[in-house]
Amino acid sequence: MSQSAVKASGVTDAPDAGRWKALVFIALAQLMVVLDATIVNIALPSAQQDLGISDGNRQWVVTAYALAFGGLLLFGGRIADLWGRKRTFVLGLAGFAVASALGGAATNEAMMFGSRALQGVFGALLAPAALSLLAVMFTDAKERAKAFGIYGAIAGGGGAVGLILGGFLTEYLNWRWTFFVNIPFAIVAAAGAYLVIREPKGGRNRSPLDIPGVILSTLGLVALVYGFTRAESNGWSDAVTVGMFVGSAVLLLAFVIVESRVKAPLLPLRVITERNRGGIYLSLGLAIIAMFGLFLFLTYYLQIVKGYTPVKTGFAFLPMIAGMITGSTQIGTRLMTRVAPRLLMGPGFLVAAVGMLFLTQLEVDTSYAGVLLPGMLLLGLGMGTAFMPAMSMATMGVEPRDAGVASAMVNTSQQVGGAIGTALLNTIAASATTSYIADHIGGASSRSQQQLVQLEGQVQGYTSAIWFAVGILVVAAAIALTLVNAGRPGGSAVTGSGTGDEAEDELRVPVVAH
Repeated sequence: MSQSAVKASGVTDAPDAGRWKALVFIALAQLMVVLDATIVNIALPSAQQDLGISDGNRQWVVTAYALAFGGLLLFGGRIADLWGRKRTFVLGLAGFAVASALGGAATNEAMMFGSRALQGVFGALLAPAALSLLAVMFTDAKERAKAFGIYGAIAGGGGAVGLILGGFLTEYLNWRWTFFVNIPFAIVAAAGAYLVIREPKGGRNRSPLDIPGVILSTLGLVALVYGFTRAESNGWSDAVTVGMFVGSAVLLLAFVIVESRVKAPLLPLRVITERNRGGIYLSLGLAIIAMFGLFLFLTYYLQIVKGYTPVKTGFAFLPMIAGMITGSTQIGTRLMTRVAPRLLMGPGFLVAAVGMLFLTQLEVDTSYAGVLLPGMLLLGLGMGTAFMPAMSMATMGVEPRDAGVASAMVNTSQQVGGAIGTALLNTIAASATTSYIADHIGGASSRSQQQLVQLEGQVQGYTSAIWFAVGILVVAAAIALTLVNAGRPGGSAVTGSGTGDEAEDELRVPVVAH
């Protein structure tokens, strides 16, 4: 079906005149969610001390959010398709603001953990709604490339911005402002979205909600995220950790079986079995594993080994942010309509891997300008270039009624990837550090030499884990180059299903119901 025929048939609306204004508010909401993932980490030591949270319980400030957000993303995506994306988006923003206010006003650990879980619940509504709004509002290939370039830059660089903002707020105000800062973001984004966003008609999925699918997917994802979180603190052989992984596998297998049989599935298997989208979800998840672990190691390296303040640490990440914005809005956006997506994603992940290779050379006295600066620049450039087509392709070709759940799968792959990356790479780092110290501490006679061995051990742990991250990025590049075989938007297609003409039409008019 040609694009002109589609327009003539009335299947798709004319582009919304306010779509670029809408992008501002969607991007603002996405920035708030991504900021929140890292901004709280900077404030955690201060909040722990003020609220009397024990060392054993402090992980729940992060874990409560991760479990609610990761477990409910698919449900949130389906709600967006059912209720309408604009309504879900505004509700998610309002709820996130209330939860942030509760977190900032927390007087004890229970109130803190509860507010973080509530943030995760509303984040799971907000994130898929934001991405699916872009998917259904921007259908022209060139406009879509620009819109997703901006969105990809925020999704990639927002975490590093969170480190800067978190450092400023914690150092010059107090930790409570890392929560309160979300409120103006949410109010402006919600008011703007309510006034500006006009969701295309005919894109809702009004099928009855798949309750068994909701329960199985939520419990399965919660068990998976908690398994990796617990592995980080209690070890991989811990009975509860193993039980969580086994339970997650059983629940998610049952979920797939249920989805293949019910009339109106929560996650239509057609969304993930299409090879391009499947390749996107897998390669993106792997890249996030590598990246989240690196954020953590570099933060510790700069603050503990190099003695940087929180603010200085945040500014040290600026080259990575600049690289991501350049890669996403300049390289990715300009080339998206000229080359096949895999030719941006594969090389992008490989450039990021080269940046990681620089960081495997870290030592206690490493020069920032000589190693960290080029490493972070390359990492940012590569990730920004790869993220942009990945975000766009993840929702390209889906029917409007599936846009929310397809968007939720992007967020799910990122959230699960983040949990895996933090736990897996932390475990590798801790093991390498312990081994190095055990081998070298005997030769340190003075206290200063022992302290040096401790620092060298930490750096050895970081670089060992970064080597694994390099390998993971190479695998992500291989998957992107192998599985993602769509042609450039608006050009000739080489998809693996259907005829070339059908595939080409799907790329040109990404949100037309088939």
